[in-house]
Order: sequence, then C-alpha cells, then structure tokens
Amino acid sequence: MRYNFDEIVDRHGTNSLKYDFAAKFGKPEGLIPLWVADMDFRIPPEVTAILQKSVEHGIYGYTETIGTAYFDAVYHWFDRVHDFRIQEDWLVKTPGIVYALGMAVRAFTQPGDTVLIQKPLYYPIEKTIVANGRIAVDNTLVYDNGSYSMSITDFEQKIIENKCRMFILCNPHNPVGRVWARDELSEMGRICRKHGVIVVSDEIHCDIIFDGHRHLVFSDVCPDVGSVICTAPSKTFNLAGLQCSNIFIADTQLRKLFKKEIHATGYSQLNTMGLVAGQAAYEHGGEWHQSLMRYLTGNAVFVKDFIAKKIPPVHVVALEGSYLMWLDFNGFGLSHKEMDDVITNDAKLWLSSGITFGATGEGFFRLNLACPRSVLEEALSRFHAAF
Repeated sequence: MRYNFDEIVDRHGTNSLKYDFAAKFGKPEGLIPLWVADMDFRIPPEVTAILQKSVEHGIYGYTETIGTAYFDAVYHWFDRVHDFRIQEDWLVKTPGIVYALGMAVRAFTQPGDTVLIQKPLYYPIEKTIVANGRIAVDNTLVYDNGSYSMSITDFEQKIIENKCRMFILCNPHNPVGRVWARDELSEMGRICRKHGVIVVSDEIHCDIIFDGHRHLVFSDVCPDVGSVICTAPSKTFNLAGLQCSNIFIADTQLRKLFKKEIHATGYSQLNTMGLVAGQAAYEHGGEWHQSLMRYLTGNAVFVKDFIAKKIPPVHVVALEGSYLMWLDFNGFGLSHKEMDDVITNDAKLWLSSGITFGATGEGFFRLNLACPRSVLEEALSRFHAAF
C-alpha cells in the first residue's frame, strides 16, 4: 500500500476526546479506546500538504468559498462515488451534521411536534430532538436471527398514531451498520410522501461501504419526497475536528426555512481549515479512500474471524457500512453492567455501551475498527484473556 495504515500514531496529549478524557468519563486510565467514531489514521498526505500551505500563510481570517471550486469538488465526488448529481444551489454548508439536524428540527417542526427515529440509534440525534422541545417517536429496528431490519408496518403506524412531522433516517445506520436497500428506502419514502412527513437523512458514513452493498442517496431514490441530505468529509477522511459538513436540499422552500434557522443562530462562515481540507480531500483523496476501504475490510474480517474462533459467545452483527462494528454480548448470559465491568476492568477496553443508543442496545457494545490492526489484535487478546 502507498499509505501506511499500520502506523501507530500517539494521540495522547493532543486534547483528543478519544484518548485524553478517560477520567472525565469515569473510566480508568490505560484502556484501549475503541469508542469515539474517529480514525487513528493520518489523513491523506495530499490534504496535509494543502493545509500546511494555508498554515504557512499565517492569517486565518473570515473565509468563504470563491467561485465554484469547492462545489465542483463536492459535485465530482458524489457523481463519481455515488452516481448522484447535485446542483449548486442545493448546497448548504454547516459546521457539522448534528448541528444541521438541530436546524432541521427547528425549521420544519414546532415545539411539541413528534419526530420519528429508529433505535438503537446514534444518541445525539434523540438528544437534539428533545433539547429542542420536540418528542422522539421510535420505530424500533427488528433484531432477528443476528441481523437488523425495519418493520414498515410499524413505521407507518407510528407516523399515523403520533402525527409525526419529520423522520430522521440514518443511512448507513449507526450503530447497527445497515446500508438500507432501494426497496426499503422506497417504502419509507412512499409512506412519508403519503403522510406529508419531511425526511432528514443522516448519511455521514455514506463513503464507508463494504463489498456487496451500495449506498443510495435518499433523495435520489425518492426525489418527490421533501428531504434534507446530510453529508460530510469528516468520517471519510478523518476530518471531524475541522467542522465542515455539506447539506443538500433540493426543495427551495425547505432550503429557505433551513437557512433561516442557521441565520437565527448567528452562524455565518465555516472553519477556515475545514473548507480547505474538505475541498482538498474530495479533490485528492480518492486513492487514499480506496486504500482505506481495503484496510478496513481486512480489519472487519480479522475481528469477525477472531471472535468466531476464540470468543464464540459474542455475535458480530453483519457490517454493511461505517467502520463501527455492533457486537452482541448477550450470549454470555451476564447483565449489561456485568459485561461492561469485564470489558472495562478486566479486558481494559473502552467500547461504546449499547444502552447509550437506546434500551434495545442492552447487551450490545460498539467497536471502532478504524485503527491499526495491531491495536485490534491487542484489544481482542485482552478480551479473550479476560474470559
């Protein structure tokens, strides 16, 4: 490989949420952190070189994109990778997707309105809904025979019974790793169109898709449904700390309402380096991204094989998209608290506890695959030794 994903990069002492805040989160020191959804890989060197050029300039004033260069970079990436073509006026840049979700909640619903979600789910989504005085309604995903699906009957019933105004879709789904298929997206879209429900689709992991699956942009599958498509280069290229997301809104009225809420917060220009890095990554990061996917695929196979051979009570839920592996520990017959204690205090690992994603996450833990394989080897060996 041209890029060295086996390199161990010491992130301690860099104000890393993943590595430097164990005490703040009530965790002992010395754990291998496999929780926060960022990668332990250096970003593409081509992007680093462009960032260094901006740093050397030495002035970091208010920054905006000039001409069409930034849009062109985003356009060509989604055209090439997803066969999805955006228009320039659809693009609204925000400092992050969770921020964008909050703006959508405020723009398209009123206090007391209901918003449909699907648990187990990335927990900031529900927190954002509730913090804005709205009510989250759960179309709980169905876990059967070791994999997840959705109940489309319950999906429509929840919308009708609760008069839901908005649905927040997560695709690929965090934490269960599903990449929703065309027929599933079409059915969701049909029901939302029928009942006048706006769809806000969190597609931040859209570029991390494993063989045998394909990410389909919701608005491309359901162009006649009012929707907001939330994307970012952050997960793809490990740029989360630079605060740059690309939101696509084809509907003129929805886009107007969305922008109005952003303006109401007093937010204007994005992080200077976020814009620089985002454009550079989309323009020059293609080869790095392909190498990354080969490495992540190898990591996923390694974890699955290791667990099957040496920790068989754990079930690895099929990973279709994202670098976050959802693990079912219920085979041990321990309570969630007991299992968490073994993972933390005996195995010395820091995984994301499943119950933070909702009650249906009890007995599950989320593991971040985006690290050197030697780290995964050590982590799994620790867990195996603990039992």
